[in-house]
Amino acid sequence: MEKVSAERAVRPRSVWVAAWMVTAVFILSNSATPLYVHWQRGMGFSNGTLTLIFAAYIAGLLAALLVAGQLSDRFGRKPVLFPGLAAAALACLLFIFATSVAELVAARLLTGIAVGAIVSAGMAAVVDVGGPQRRSLASLAASAAMVLGAGLGPLLAGALAQTLAHPILPVFAAELAILGSAFAVAASLPGRQAGSRAADRFRLRLPSVPAANRLHLIFGIAVFAPGLTATSFILSLGPSLLSKLLAVNSPLVAGGTACLMFLTATGIQFALKRLRIGTQLLAGAASTVLAMLAAAAAVRVSSAPLLVLAAIFAGAGQGLGQLGGLTLIGLRVPERRRAEANAVLNMGGYVPAAVLPVCAGYLIDAAGLAAGTTAFAAVLTAASLAAAGFVSVRLREKD
Repeated sequence: MEKVSAERAVRPRSVWVAAWMVTAVFILSNSATPLYVHWQRGMGFSNGTLTLIFAAYIAGLLAALLVAGQLSDRFGRKPVLFPGLAAAALACLLFIFATSVAELVAARLLTGIAVGAIVSAGMAAVVDVGGPQRRSLASLAASAAMVLGAGLGPLLAGALAQTLAHPILPVFAAELAILGSAFAVAASLPGRQAGSRAADRFRLRLPSVPAANRLHLIFGIAVFAPGLTATSFILSLGPSLLSKLLAVNSPLVAGGTACLMFLTATGIQFALKRLRIGTQLLAGAASTVLAMLAAAAAVRVSSAPLLVLAAIFAGAGQGLGQLGGLTLIGLRVPERRRAEANAVLNMGGYVPAAVLPVCAGYLIDAAGLAAGTTAFAAVLTAASLAAAGFVSVRLREKD
């Protein structure tokens, strides 16, 4: 009876407070987006190098995901969260003092490590705080916190870059202050006992999920991966596209476009949260297809509104794929494997999100903007249509 009463006593506010640390780290994840053109102009690197800088973030994230989920499930959330937040703080310092591509790569790598810790241990901690009675709310809060932070970062950076001659220090100093509040939230989380025997606690392996949950992860990855890859393309090459194709050099426009993309990803989750999971995933796949059609059209007719429309649809695709995947994890995966399942979901999404935009960047350098973007759009459209077909056949029977 005491356990049931404790579960019912969990307030929604506690869930949203816990989700703030996810938002704080994801604000950093995309804060550099409006500043890429500034660094590119000052350091003179190509579009291909730009996508490599962006991909360094995903490399760090994937490296963290290999171990963060397992360590979190075994030792508790805090021992993973605190090093992740420390990596985020160090990344801010590197961004502030960066004078070379190597320093930008290092900063992005550390940012990825921080995000890897937060999407595994942090998002699992949010669901833990919600308890069995508020799993759906906690899954929504964790997912919305992620995309909200991803949108607020470029908006903050873009606004400061638009109004200040030297915006880098103010942008990342503000982020350091935000990370301070995330440390406070992490410190306030309840303790959690290790989830495995002492003899097994240091044995690491490739992240996995129980056999009964593998199909659930495949459903989420099938839609989340194309949506995340679409938003990664907009984040890494969007400012360059606006500048070179459309002669739009405003960092506020670049940051605002990225912010609008992730605000859409946030809003669509609240708007469609009551739909069946299968319907959410199908809508996410359709949104990614529309995003790619709009992106291909934008570069061919030199239309800024079409590029913004592509960003909106890309945000919807990522948001719905992410919500569906995280909800399946929250409802179906046991607590002792939940952080590891979050890691698997994000690894499945971020691998193509790293590889395909880099390929697109170098293809654009070699073959031109229209050809490179069109080829990228065609690949992602095919992947989204295949995901929609897979989900429509299988998930409706299990939702």
